[in-house]
Amino acid sequence: MVESNTLYVHDENGNEMEMEILFTFDNEEKQRKYVVFSDPADENGEVYASAYDEEGNLLPIETDEEWAMVEEVLGAFIEDETGE
Repeated sequence: MVESNTLYVHDENGNEMEMEILFTFDNEEKQRKYVVFSDPADENGEVYASAYDEEGNLLPIETDEEWAMVEEVLGAFIEDETGE
């Protein structure tokens, strides 16, 4: 389980970037954990997602099916947050 609302990732140039964790969730069927996060400095509000392991290492989301599931969960989150 992620313990704080901050996540550090490295960009393509190796620079460390501080991200804000929006939420985490588990997919028991796939036995994977996911984190959805954004860059608080990004005015565009782009949102990112990744799987993660027990040690907190980020893992790639590998299939279209997995991306569709993450997008569905993200859509439900946005609906809850905006009340739409």
